[in-house]
Amino acid sequence: MNKKAITAIAAVLALPMAASAGPDDDTLVVNEEIEMVTKTAAPAHIADVIDEVMSGWHFRKDETQALQMDDFENPAMIFVDQAIDTWNTVEGSEGKSCASCHDDAEDSMVGVRAVYPKWNEAAGEVRTLNMQINDCRENQMGAEKWKYSGGKMAAMEALISVQSRGMPVNVATDGPAQSTWEQGKEMYYTRTGQLELSCANCHEDNYGNMIRADHLSQGQINGFPVYRLKNTKLNTAHARFKGCIRDTRAETYKPGSADFVALELYVASRGNGLSVEAPSVRN
Repeated sequence: MNKKAITAIAAVLALPMAASAGPDDDTLVVNEEIEMVTKTAAPAHIADVIDEVMSGWHFRKDETQALQMDDFENPAMIFVDQAIDTWNTVEGSEGKSCASCHDDAEDSMVGVRAVYPKWNEAAGEVRTLNMQINDCRENQMGAEKWKYSGGKMAAMEALISVQSRGMPVNVATDGPAQSTWEQGKEMYYTRTGQLELSCANCHEDNYGNMIRADHLSQGQINGFPVYRLKNTKLNTAHARFKGCIRDTRAETYKPGSADFVALELYVASRGNGLSVEAPSVRN
């Protein structure tokens, strides 16, 4: 093992003793009218390890928090506006747009984001919102699929998500989706990579601590897609998963893969009860 890897491992092993900077108690209200539930009792399936689930918004600086509180200040809303144009644009061999089947997103997409990922009976699989978008493009519009974590996909995911802001995340984990959920849970707790870290090591065991000058949150995804100040664009949950696994010095998975679909289902379920915030703003 090289010196750089040893140094990184040593830094992570020291994490529990790192400086603590716990979440604040501020209240998130968007546009002075949509009050978000950003802290609530943990859902039953994780109540044995965490008492309270909380939004990543609480772990950001005041300046970053403020950007999300006003749509005129939120840089993610630029991409939502772009997606509105796309929603109404005819594409593909069937001569359809999204609006051809769903009319206005403001009416037809209310509540959709809150229940994804979810089991799709016809397809016999758990589907993420992004998977469903591409299914509509391919099979209803006769259009080409979008790149799973690409800019157009992230923008459309944001447009659909914003219609559910303030609604509680309510992802089903039972029934035919349970085996996929169990797969995601196993991934969440499995140590991986040269650093031998799991998702839980950072986001369950050490949230509130500082690592590499950043503030570890619980890793909730109720705010995805997220506008990150770091790369000045919208980021999907799978893109964030890919980056996290890469940071453990492990071979990562492809966005849209069955592994990441399972992980998204499990991680989303850990935030059941929190409000949909997307598109949110983070570092």
